[in-house]
Amino acid sequence: MIDETHSPARRSWVASANEHADFPIQNLPLCVFATREGAARGGVAIGDEVFDLAAALELGLFDGLAARAAEAACGGTLNPLFALGREARVALRRRLGDILDADGRDRAKVEALRSRLIPRADDCRLELPAAIGDYTDFFAGIHHATNAGKLFRPDNPLLPNYKYVPIGYHGRASSIAVSGATLRRPSGQRKPSTETVPSFGPSRSLDYELELGVWIGPGNELGIPVAIADAASHIAGFCLLNDWSARDIQAWEYQPLGPFLGKSFLTTISPWVVTPEALAPFRMAQAPRPAGDPAPLPYLLDAADQAAGALDIELEVFLLTPGLQAKGLAPQRLSVGNARHLYWTVAQLVTHHSSGGCNLRAGDLFGTGTISAPEDGGLGSLLEISAGGRRPIELPSGETRRFLEDGDTVVMRARCRRQGFATIGLGECRGTIAPAI
Repeated sequence: MIDETHSPARRSWVASANEHADFPIQNLPLCVFATREGAARGGVAIGDEVFDLAAALELGLFDGLAARAAEAACGGTLNPLFALGREARVALRRRLGDILDADGRDRAKVEALRSRLIPRADDCRLELPAAIGDYTDFFAGIHHATNAGKLFRPDNPLLPNYKYVPIGYHGRASSIAVSGATLRRPSGQRKPSTETVPSFGPSRSLDYELELGVWIGPGNELGIPVAIADAASHIAGFCLLNDWSARDIQAWEYQPLGPFLGKSFLTTISPWVVTPEALAPFRMAQAPRPAGDPAPLPYLLDAADQAAGALDIELEVFLLTPGLQAKGLAPQRLSVGNARHLYWTVAQLVTHHSSGGCNLRAGDLFGTGTISAPEDGGLGSLLEISAGGRRPIELPSGETRRFLEDGDTVVMRARCRRQGFATIGLGECRGTIAPAI
């Protein structure tokens, strides 16, 4: 899957793309954007700017399969492009690389048309990339699962099924919003151990969860499972995902059927769809399971997926509080982790989800589950960092945090680095908390 589009020597005539931390010419993530002059439409990030696919089609810059892919991607959602699958994405990526290459044969023509083709990202409103039919949140981060389990079951943090079954639950697609959306503190029933009956009110234990989002490409027919060897071909791209959690509401309601209102109030995602093709240089072998762990059951086991199904993506979380802002201090970095710590590959998530006959559809979204590292510096939630609120964080502003407070902003970022390749990123996933109504 590694080809000329990944060459670190490739440069773009869009100057901001060269050495860009997230969006050099080697990345080319997809998005849906709108300017003041037009309706929402498909685009591609290039440095600090957005390449307008609809304008490029009108100017005749695409032909063949690349034209078909651009046409599918130029509307108000990327669902039609996701449904076309890998060959169409590859054709579009290669043609975009040629158009934006500093040494490309189209450089003079497209530079002359720059004002029509490429608005600045800062001047655009970024939308959800797809119409999300269904959203499923998994629990594939074993270190988070273990840390959270220890708070409730110190002697038995992981339930017996965890190492056999990719655990997940069906979430709420209607409350997924793009980065920058305000989070209104949710209210619900809470019953701490110090109280004899529940009460209704604003969550006192609001938290974030650091996850990858996985966009589904071509779907499968109802009743026809996706084989593990074919699962990667059903993945259209990746984003950052913040699965905000009201821990106190969740703790009271989750037994026996799992998360409900403690999760459904908002899920925030980054607006950029980083394709599997862009991430090809950053694939790696799935980590061997510890001695004594069961091997995946045969329907979840594929040699190629085990050899290259994991993703080497560095993940960071930052917290900006009103106190830090007032003192002119930078956001405080809370953790640095990596997607390679997931216990299950994304292909295994796709296969397991469809194994009972569930029909996935283009534009469906998965959350991987909270990604934590084995070390304390890489924990993916405040629940873990503060040990359930018992170990508050001290900030340079003099503030402390057990959980999130009104006015706090959580920022998630991701980078892919490997020697011999250009660094690429997934963009930013940001949300600020407003008081409950």
